[in-house]
Amino acid sequence: MIETPGSALRPLERTFAGEGAEPVLLFVEGVAGAGKSHLLHTLAELPAAAGTAHTWWRCGAGGPPGKQEGPEQDECPRKPVLWLVDDVHRADEDELRQLRQVLAGLGPGSAAVVAYRTEELPVPGLPLGGPPIAYPPRLTVLRHRLAPWDEERVRRAAEETLGEGCTAEAVRRLHELSGGVPRVVVDLLTVLREQGPASASTAADVEAAGAPARLAELVLSRTHALAPAHRPVVWAAAVLDGPVGRDELIAVSGLGTAAGGDALLRALEVAALAEPAEGRYGFAVPLAAPVVRAVVPGPVRQDLHARAAAVLERGPAVAWDAVAEHHRAAGGTRRWLKAVKKAAESAAAAGRHQQAITLLERTLATPGLSPRVRARLAPLLARSAVTGLRSDQTVQVLTQIVRDASLPPAVRGELRLDLGLMLCNQMGNFPEGWRMLETAADELREVRPDLATRAMAALVTPFWPGPPIDVHRQWLVKATAAADASGDDVMRTAILANHITLAMSCADPEAWDLVEQLHARSDDPAHARQAARGLCNAADLAVWLGFYGRAEDLVAEGRDLSARSGAPYTEQGVLGTRLLQEWWTGQWPGLAERCEDFIAVTADMQYLASDAYLVRGLLALARGDWGEVVTWLTQRGTFGTERLPVPLAATAAGAMIRLALARQEVEAAAEQARAAWTAVAMKGVWPCAAELAPWAVEALARTGDETAAHRMVQDFSRGLGRRDAPAAQAALLWSRAVLAETEALAREQRDGLLRAAELYREAAAAYAELPRPYSQALTTEGSARCVLAADTETGTETETGLETDAECPVPAADARAAGSPPDPGPAPHGPSVVSAVTALETCARRFTELGAVWDAARARALLRTSRPVKKGRPPGRPSHADELSPREAEVAQLAASGLTNREIAATLHLSPRTVEQHIARAMRKTGALSRRDLAHRLEQTL
Repeated sequence: MIETPGSALRPLERTFAGEGAEPVLLFVEGVAGAGKSHLLHTLAELPAAAGTAHTWWRCGAGGPPGKQEGPEQDECPRKPVLWLVDDVHRADEDELRQLRQVLAGLGPGSAAVVAYRTEELPVPGLPLGGPPIAYPPRLTVLRHRLAPWDEERVRRAAEETLGEGCTAEAVRRLHELSGGVPRVVVDLLTVLREQGPASASTAADVEAAGAPARLAELVLSRTHALAPAHRPVVWAAAVLDGPVGRDELIAVSGLGTAAGGDALLRALEVAALAEPAEGRYGFAVPLAAPVVRAVVPGPVRQDLHARAAAVLERGPAVAWDAVAEHHRAAGGTRRWLKAVKKAAESAAAAGRHQQAITLLERTLATPGLSPRVRARLAPLLARSAVTGLRSDQTVQVLTQIVRDASLPPAVRGELRLDLGLMLCNQMGNFPEGWRMLETAADELREVRPDLATRAMAALVTPFWPGPPIDVHRQWLVKATAAADASGDDVMRTAILANHITLAMSCADPEAWDLVEQLHARSDDPAHARQAARGLCNAADLAVWLGFYGRAEDLVAEGRDLSARSGAPYTEQGVLGTRLLQEWWTGQWPGLAERCEDFIAVTADMQYLASDAYLVRGLLALARGDWGEVVTWLTQRGTFGTERLPVPLAATAAGAMIRLALARQEVEAAAEQARAAWTAVAMKGVWPCAAELAPWAVEALARTGDETAAHRMVQDFSRGLGRRDAPAAQAALLWSRAVLAETEALAREQRDGLLRAAELYREAAAAYAELPRPYSQALTTEGSARCVLAADTETGTETETGLETDAECPVPAADARAAGSPPDPGPAPHGPSVVSAVTALETCARRFTELGAVWDAARARALLRTSRPVKKGRPPGRPSHADELSPREAEVAQLAASGLTNREIAATLHLSPRTVEQHIARAMRKTGALSRRDLAHRLEQTL
């Protein structure tokens, strides 16, 4: 695993390249564990050195030289010799004298590699001691220093040992703690491997692994080599845990200037300490610090921590988190809590909310804290958690604290407010969060009217399921009045941000004017965070409404302002908005990977990752990965769709209904449709129904409940009115087309099918204008399907070239789900049919370009039912020998994506037995052992 630098190989290769080459002496220096011995073995195995005698010499192991390999010297006295000398820092005077003689007598074609630890040389800088050696005139003398590994090399080593389970965060910490020393990296990775495959997913996992045994023995032996009077300077370095200046180190050691300076020199001489940076002293390997700290006697360690806190407090820029930790370790509880408060306030002011959260959570979890202390620290935690990224543990801590009856009412109300915001915005627990906010608004009305206004402002936001839109409008009136009465301009900005969210959710005409007002406020630092939130919400809703150009500008502005104002939650949230935009605008290449990366980054905040989970589920449905759809849409089983914000919940429900329809589970689809539509109707935010309505209408119509389907379309139409919601207006046209098609098929009405085709065309045109290429292709496919079905109703016979399957008569409803006309039979090919076929071909290409495997297969199946037989084609089927036929490849792709034989049969208008035969042939031709293996084989075959 420890690789050999090429710069160390080249001079030796030249030496062994031919007779009479000049001799070479290569000094190899490096700290303990840098890979010197590994390098010697690598050099010994050079192909160019195959004809030389290899003489090994390990200094300090009983005298020179050790074993000899290669041609015997007695038999080949004039053969070149490669001397491999290790651990020269351990050589005594006699060994050094003999080694100097050998090196002075190196003949042509011979070479010597001399390795040593720089930090342990008896005479610094002189591996062979003094005086200077009399080198032969033609001897080339080189020096090579082994450098630590960089982070990229550590990452490669981690992948070799642990696979791809080691995260970037863990690799970064591994590099920091090991100092990049190869031996330490390898040993630490071995420890992590033995602990299990998930042992290096976070930085904390790497820290928990501790120091490898080799490193611990080395650093403790070096410390013990010091006189007892000098050891405190090493202990001080261990307590400070990082390179520091000489004066700070000596002050913490407590030795005084003269004694401390002498102790530092002795520590450097025996390599107990190093100088990692100019004028900064500490351990060469940071992981050594806790090893030394653990052996320092308790009372001595407490004194060291107390002095460290005092020294750090006198610095120009106080690191209060470090000061707090030293006070805690020293046993100074009062000073510790005071420093914790300062550290949290400092971190929050600088926008480092996660740092503040971690510190406060750890502090508040300490047993025995008084209610007064909790009341002082808990609001700081809540304030940072509202804008931070991780809240699960914070919610648990605050829930316990808010139950404390001894808390002052103002403190309890403030905590309840922030807890309610976290439950709603970050945990997806809307009912409990809503109750918390309502209680806080009432609880704080008299004692903290400013915070009561903040609670009212939060209740304006209509993202959450449950309360009807009119309730949010009522809270807007109350919050605006309270803010005007208080004269708090920052709170007015917060209410404006939520007013924008409310207006855009309903596609109110005033929404864009409100956004312009928010732009004017974003330059004032006191308003920036609220403005950033409002802009990011506006960006998100612009995507849902279908204003993609405006959304792109709002995303850029909102993200920039979030970063500058220190609002990581808002900054991360807008990245989810971008994923939604990429889904609808057809930017699918790499989108699944981007979603999964975002989910990994927000692993502790599943609610924040909801956009990514939704998009990943929609992609799985389009690709035919039906076994994965529910997993993604329910966020790996942790979230029901009803817990999502209203637009996400409606869209996820639409996808689940579509999946059930594709699987011919029509009654289940209708049940889901009724429940999801009831939730949207109760909320009254009709633009959010855009991704639900077409599938819900189809589900009800296909069960024969045409009355409910009509009522659904009417409700959607009345709710939208003439609002400027392009995506929802296009979805309304789609819903009308679905209803018209389903009714016409049930009644076998040709005119009804042509009317449905026209509605589908209008919807496709609306989606093209947005643009939404996937929705455009689906509605274009619907129009073509209706035209072909209408021509079927004429009963005219024409050759079609259809692959018939008498064993699979498909009912009309099933054909509708699979995208095929009902039992199409022969059809004439007038101008409308020709245009429909052309449109279908375009749809199939578009689906293929997007990666929508299932949709593409369905469109091609519909094409096969409609194209006439090409003139001049010989009878029978073409022979594909050992290559997959187009139909076999199509069936295999769907099978590999996870569809069952029945689902493939419905999609391609085949019988399950025919599908089974196609799969069997595809597995035989590709050599696949299973359906799972078939996916891999197809990548190589197709």
